[in-house]
Order: sequence, then structure tokens, then C-alpha cells
Amino acid sequence: MMVYVVQLARFFIRTVPVVALTFACLGSGIAQAQELTTQQPSAAENDSAAEASKQAANPLASVWLMQIQQNSNWIGMPGDKGNRVQSNLQFQPLMSVKLTDDWSLVTRPVLQLFNTTPFQDQTGQANRLTAFGDTAVALALSPGHRLVGNWLLAAGPTFIFPTATDSRIGQNKWQVGPAAAVGYTGKDFVTYVFPQQWFSVGGDGRRTRQMSLIYAFVRTLPNGWTVGTNPNMLVDWEASSGNKVSFPVGLQVGKLRKLGPMPVKFDLQVQYYAVRPQVYGPKWNLQLQITPILPALIGRK
Repeated sequence: MMVYVVQLARFFIRTVPVVALTFACLGSGIAQAQELTTQQPSAAENDSAAEASKQAANPLASVWLMQIQQNSNWIGMPGDKGNRVQSNLQFQPLMSVKLTDDWSLVTRPVLQLFNTTPFQDQTGQANRLTAFGDTAVALALSPGHRLVGNWLLAAGPTFIFPTATDSRIGQNKWQVGPAAAVGYTGKDFVTYVFPQQWFSVGGDGRRTRQMSLIYAFVRTLPNGWTVGTNPNMLVDWEASSGNKVSFPVGLQVGKLRKLGPMPVKFDLQVQYYAVRPQVYGPKWNLQLQITPILPALIGRK
């Protein structure tokens, strides 16, 4: 039974990007065919698509973003054994709740499913491991437009819980630290930085001190298209020299589509790790994001 579950999970991880990309391409092709036989979208429709695209790129959006992110990392193996692919599927919804007319509470949990790079098991055979990873949750208070205008500001605590289903995937540590977001929304762009720092406070694993920093710039274009960058730098302060920093640079292209009444944002990003750990450091990353956009499901009376 366990073998069947693992095989099913591997099949899901490997097929999600293909199905999603195929769906996005088919949707784009249908849209292009329709444009040949119908008139161009109105200015109001273009403005609506651009605004929804900006909301999907906003880490403090007033709507709810139900984002699914698939990462495929090409990792260099030691001993000149070439590259291997490691997969990471994340569900990271962003949910904002209005506390008052001027303040909101933003919650961003990250649930992860890993498919590891090949390793040698006890029998000496190459094997892979599929398991759920640790869970990160960030909470932040954010002032509204009346207080800060077009600036994006938020701060609060962030946590990592040892929820990994295999010790080789998780860190087995309870972790806590500060999180913040600083950015700006213009007429046709969104830019921000979102750092999180964690310190271990309990658990049986080794001591941890680590940071995640997302830096982003997204430009909105006509007809729901976007272009920009949205990499995530990682720093392990406890790692040895030469293995502390993973710093990628990337190019992201996105398209907003409507599935019935619900807008959905599709993003594809290619990243190169200009700085990476010497041991099992990723060289390239292919990232697919699918973000259904919902109205806030919890409001203030």
C-alpha cells in the first residue's frame, strides 16, 4: 500500500507541470483564435485584468490568493555525476482579514511536498524519497491605503513547524522569528521585498538559523499579461563556508485567464542560481505558479 501511495505521489508531481502548461497553452491558443473572429477586449476589461494581475502579485492583497507552486530544481551531483532533478510542490495561500478600516491581518502558510534527488539506500541502490516537508506560517499586520498610500508595509512573526513525514526531509525543529514586507504599487507595476528570519527554539534536530528573502518586480501589460522577476534567496547561517547562500536571478512571464467567473493567474519563471551551495546546490530552477483569485472569504462587519 505504501509503495502505491509513493508511486501515486511521484506521478502527481511529475505530471502537474505538464498538464498545467498544456492547459495554459491551450487556453492561450483558444483565446488567439477567438481574437481573430471577435473584436478586441474593451478598455474596461483590460483594466480589470491588469488590476487582477497586480493583486495576484501583491503579497498584501485584499483578495485571497490560493497559489499552487511547482518547483523543479536541477542540482549538481558530487564527483562530476551530472545533474539530477529535485521537485517541490507547495500550496501557499495568502489570506487577508480586515481588522479595522485601516488595518488588516495577513496570513501566509506554506505546505510542501518533496520528491528528493536520488540517493543510495542501505542496499546500495539508487532511490528517491517522497514526503511532506515542514510547514511555515507567517502572520503580519498591514496598514491600509488611507495610512500609507501606495506603499506596502507589514510586519509580524513567522513560524516553522516540524511537520515533515520523514526525517530526511524536515529539520525536526520548532522555529520562530520576525517577518516583514516593504514594497510599492504603481499604476502598472508591483515591487517588494519579503524577508523572514527563523531561529530554532526546540526539537531534536540540529540548531538552525536561516533566512528567506523574496524580492520581486512585476510589470502589468495589456490583456492580462505580466513580466518580471520573483526569486527567493535562502541563507543558512549555520552552514559551512561556501554553503550558506542560495541566490537566484530569474525571469517570470504570466497570464491572467478566467475560468468561468474566477480569475486565475498562470506564471512561469526560469531561475539561475548565481550563488549556490557547493554541496548539492541547485543550478537552475523551473517554477510554475497557478493562482486562483478569490474575494476575501472572511470580512469585518
